[in-house]
Amino acid sequence: MPNTQAIGVAYSDPEFTTCYASQEIGYSAAAQGTVTQATDKSTAVTLNKSAGRITMNNAALAGNTAVSFTLNNSLISANDTIIVCISSVTTGSTAGAYTTYVSNMTAGSASFTLRNLSGTSYSEAVVINFSVIHCLS
Repeated sequence: MPNTQAIGVAYSDPEFTTCYASQEIGYSAAAQGTVTQATDKSTAVTLNKSAGRITMNNAALAGNTAVSFTLNNSLISANDTIIVCISSVTTGSTAGAYTTYVSNMTAGSASFTLRNLSGTSYSEAVVINFSVIHCLS
């Protein structure tokens, strides 16, 4: 690859201002955190970290139903992108029973939505992983 320069495990291409990694890229342990949702699945949580795990409340979520909650996070800016995925479920649902996504975002908070795609009601403490891709303005 022309015009590349090694910088540790990553290198940048000055012609295109692109960064390539030859090994993992991510946040240090200090930039990650965990939080557990209280009361019900629509209860807001606060975690001021760039990445983390949210353990949702185990209240029932009916089949073919969605619920949203707010992540309050002082590190989120309006220019950022948030990646979310389901990390695990705790009881009887089958793989693919849920989907999650960011449904709204502003500086300091984001709304996450969890949808039960099955026709069955589940009472599970679903764990959601998130990472903020910080964008400088």
